[in-house]
Amino acid sequence: MAAPTLDTDPWTVREPHVDPGTLAVAESLFSLANGYLGTRGTLDEVEPCATRGTYLSGVYETHPLSYPEGGYGHPGEGQALLTVADGTPLRLLVDGVVLDVREVRPELHERTLDLRAGTLDRRVRWTALSGTTIEVTSRRLVSLVERSVCAVRYEVRAVDGPAHVVVRSELVSGAITPTGVVNDDPRVADVLDTAFEPQVHRRVDDGGALASRTRRSGITVAAAVGHRVDGGRVDTRADEHHVVTTVAADLGPGESLTIVKTVGYSWSHDAAADSVVGEASAAVGSAGDLGWDGLLAGQRAVLDELWATADVEVDGDPELQQALRYAVFQLFCSAACISDAPVGAKGLTGMGYSGHTFWDVEGFVLPALSLLRPDAAARLLRWRSGTLDLARERAATLGLDGAAFAWRTISGHEVSAYWPASTAAVHVNADVARAFWLHQNVTGTDLVSLGGVAVLVETARLWTSLGHEDAAGRWHLFGTTGPDEYTGVVDDNVFTNLMAARNLRWAADACRRWPERAAELGVDDAETATWRAAADAVHVPWDGDLQVHPMNENFTAYREWHFEDDDSYPVQEHQHYATFYRRQVLKQADLVQALWWCRDDFTPAEVARDLDYYEARTVRDSSLSAAVQAVVCAQAQHPDLALRYLREAALVDLRDVTGGSAEGLHLASVAGAWLALVAGLGGMREDHEELEIAPLLPAALSRTAWSVTWRGRVLRVQTTREGTTVTLVRGEGPVTVVADGVRLSVTADTPGHVPLRAPDPLLGEPRQPAGREPRT
Repeated sequence: MAAPTLDTDPWTVREPHVDPGTLAVAESLFSLANGYLGTRGTLDEVEPCATRGTYLSGVYETHPLSYPEGGYGHPGEGQALLTVADGTPLRLLVDGVVLDVREVRPELHERTLDLRAGTLDRRVRWTALSGTTIEVTSRRLVSLVERSVCAVRYEVRAVDGPAHVVVRSELVSGAITPTGVVNDDPRVADVLDTAFEPQVHRRVDDGGALASRTRRSGITVAAAVGHRVDGGRVDTRADEHHVVTTVAADLGPGESLTIVKTVGYSWSHDAAADSVVGEASAAVGSAGDLGWDGLLAGQRAVLDELWATADVEVDGDPELQQALRYAVFQLFCSAACISDAPVGAKGLTGMGYSGHTFWDVEGFVLPALSLLRPDAAARLLRWRSGTLDLARERAATLGLDGAAFAWRTISGHEVSAYWPASTAAVHVNADVARAFWLHQNVTGTDLVSLGGVAVLVETARLWTSLGHEDAAGRWHLFGTTGPDEYTGVVDDNVFTNLMAARNLRWAADACRRWPERAAELGVDDAETATWRAAADAVHVPWDGDLQVHPMNENFTAYREWHFEDDDSYPVQEHQHYATFYRRQVLKQADLVQALWWCRDDFTPAEVARDLDYYEARTVRDSSLSAAVQAVVCAQAQHPDLALRYLREAALVDLRDVTGGSAEGLHLASVAGAWLALVAGLGGMREDHEELEIAPLLPAALSRTAWSVTWRGRVLRVQTTREGTTVTLVRGEGPVTVVADGVRLSVTADTPGHVPLRAPDPLLGEPRQPAGREPRT
């Protein structure tokens, strides 16, 4: 899919000339969401479009999973995010002619996402058949204050002559989920195409409401709509799939028709349809009480607070500046109002990955939110701990103790049908544990209140039942898959082993810190001693000849991949898994990710050699990889290469770097871009008792500045050629920050400062496979 051509601006994402040929990607880029509700950035008048979609987090349908050969423990049902009733359509006729930008050939057609206002603005101007110039302006928002509300202000103006104008405003349910994105199995299409059974439809003078219930998952969803009209005649009709409000006006030269349309949503597993309709209607009423100006003011206030505590600045690269602010905006909007639901890999911006959440949300999105919006991170952690009983059931199915969290899910049930890249990827359990541990370290939160102690204990029990101690006393994990999906079902994956060891120690430490909760979970001193002993004995493969860590046992003995013979990527779409599973080719960072997340287990020399080795074998067929490589390249003192990877991560959707943005934004890469700046060029580490930074400045940048919330205090870190200054901008001091190994005591009146150090790499800049250099 082609990406739209965008202006470069620090506070907006503007498409100056809307191109119908790039709508698929543009609809994702211009998506609006608040974590509870999301809409794709489609045109108001429905056509043309690539994929229309309005989504509610946690609203899904189940569907059958089939296997050519059955096997014990395979999930029997899949899950898919559903498109719910869409309230965005506003079809326009001028003098009986439908507005379709493919037909009217507008002289002006632009759209702008305003990162400070939180609105999607559109302007289109064309000449009607009568010769009258018509201009339409619309401003759309998904409220960051009223979580159930989407609203749009739509204005039609006859610029220089008369016009008869009719606007058909629709609330449409029963939209078909695009199953080509979800699953090609026709039985899945049969289920998802008829997922909703209508329950209620209501009409009022200015709108109405619809409710339906999913046939298999039993979720009742309601949407209500209301209109405030200035300058037109109104008629409303409703049936079980539509609420249609028609507004007609006879405009003279310079006259306008203005419509403010408000849509409210609600859903429930248990409540009756009438009750859910009442909640959705109440949301419309609440928004109406605030009025359009009140909704805008609330949106601005929320985003003013975001930028006061989370702004990022880079001088010397305007495109990167825009991309990083866009990343912070979309990261925040992915979870701002979320509750009792996960963030999916695509958030609420598209149907990619069927709306499932994966380990990368705990790995990237949650740590970033813990440092930027800890309240949103806490809600996501509570959702995850709420799935603990399902994880216990899954572990029992696998014949293991403790809890095995789902690799991909919406509800908490495992729904992946390909076990080598899911069930075998048990590192997800340590990734979940890490998210809890980092959050409590960053915020000082009581883990008990988040359900985190139970998560740490049950994942530790999983590891002790999965691990094996050999005759020499070394502790192994056999038959697992690490982050790299091109090397599956291996022995002693270094990332998995080291993360398991950390998980075991975190659990033991948590039981010592919260002994009452540990006792409730049946933990005693003997069990925690077992955890610590296993962590201390974990086996980490080492190749003494090459002086590098094989990313799993025998990896460096695998046959090399002939990169120069294969310019077809992604590899998995051109080669069978049997061909590359035991070759030295990586889809994404694996051992290199351990260099970051398990930094205490590697010396600087090992980091340098390991990075050099795996850079030459990593093809980055996953959007997750660039951010990790950016961080570790900076860690190894290669700031210019780190910047190139940072750019790839930050521009992954704005440029559609990997070709998947039409299906929704890559939220892990969105969060990873921020981490690539802060943990990469900023050298920020939040896994010790004190916050640490080790800033570097690439040759192409003259200044970076970013903020984090550390234990309730907001810190601003600015780096120039003169050095790095750490300022306490909110909260009580002093705050200790370790900068380049120097302990700084920072207060509101006394910022900390260290000079900028020059990079001191142990090896030259690593090289990548031919044609797989950072895509910037």
